[in-house]
Amino acid sequence: MRRIGVLTASVAGLLTLTTAACSSGSGGGDGAGTADDPTELTFYMDKGGWNDSFEAQNEVSRAEGMVLDVVQTPGSDAAAYDSFVRQSFQTNERPDLFTWSTGEKLADLVEQGVVAETTDIWAEAEAEGLVPDGLIDNYTYDGKQYCVPLNVAYWPVYYNKHVFEEHGLEVPATFDELMDAATVLRDAGVTPFHQMNVFFEFVWFQNILAGTDPEAYAGLGTGETSFTDPVVVDAAQQWLDMMHDGYFLDPGVTTEPEALLASGDVAMASFGSFLTGELASIDSVPGEDFGVFPFPNVDPSLPNGQLVLETGPLCVARGAAHEEAALEYSRWWMDDEAQTQWSESRGDPSYNPDVPVADPEMAAVVEAVGSGDLQVQQRFQEMVPWDVYNRSKEVFGEFVSDAPDDPMDGLEALQSVADEYWSQQG
Repeated sequence: MRRIGVLTASVAGLLTLTTAACSSGSGGGDGAGTADDPTELTFYMDKGGWNDSFEAQNEVSRAEGMVLDVVQTPGSDAAAYDSFVRQSFQTNERPDLFTWSTGEKLADLVEQGVVAETTDIWAEAEAEGLVPDGLIDNYTYDGKQYCVPLNVAYWPVYYNKHVFEEHGLEVPATFDELMDAATVLRDAGVTPFHQMNVFFEFVWFQNILAGTDPEAYAGLGTGETSFTDPVVVDAAQQWLDMMHDGYFLDPGVTTEPEALLASGDVAMASFGSFLTGELASIDSVPGEDFGVFPFPNVDPSLPNGQLVLETGPLCVARGAAHEEAALEYSRWWMDDEAQTQWSESRGDPSYNPDVPVADPEMAAVVEAVGSGDLQVQQRFQEMVPWDVYNRSKEVFGEFVSDAPDDPMDGLEALQSVADEYWSQQG
């Protein structure tokens, strides 16, 4: 079975979603209902703070005979949510719809036969141009598709436009220009780069390695690359050297990244496109207060730029009470109308190419992906085996917190976990 990485998310609670789905046929049984006689679909999700976005879908789906009723059930965390969903498959209370993670965790459910196949939905979506090239790879196992994309997030570099203007800086197009700008900012007393030691610890490692050797980076997700290969060691060392030279935020700072960027306490932050919505929530305006640019290649000879993408799935439980209606909802979820509303309510770009991107700078990044100027890479968190990712949180968290002189001990620890994982694969 094809294995691809895993997405984790902060969990504010377990949510139950009730939705009425309809089609041209009459309601009843396992099929979709009508607006007057809705089919209720239970939906478990682990996305804290997304209630309003699902409620906003009501304004669009109601005209199609679909109504969402989101009910908060507090007291869940990531581990509890994972356990809750897995245990539900052993009962008659399995959800009709649920959020999960692409990669190894989804592969595990596919192997157990508890996730409904969505191959026909993907075929229709690709034929209608509703998804970009390559996105299907994140949902493909043994040549079949499972789940549909709940969302995607591109990972460019965000920058404070006022800080750049104050210091006479242009948007960097090369890695040398990026570091020149960072040096100007550091020497002027401005922290150039944001990073954290509790979430997304891997971001700068992935950016530097993917921008140095994209094949070596991707090989960490297949076992073809070792964490102790020279190119990987060099990338990790370059990252540590940047810490030693004072280019990064003090790891003890716990202020939210959007607040730090908006205030100019940091000039740049490599983050998923969901940060746009977080910045907007504190009245920071895209194109005026902040902008985005792709992380420049470390190796300028590479033919394409590299852009990391993450995606999280919306899944249908196989054998759920309303499996067919949930699949119909999944089909609707990918169309223009549903995705336009979702993008507007979330503030994120949609994966659907027909949906306009409000931020012109982010739109340019998305357009560069579509034109092939930027090569999409899986986010490290989704790409590597789950056990490797878990160990990397400790290793890279220590890198950020302590900035050791030599990365080899940490990289050897990661390779030890990777060796154990790959030795068990057929």
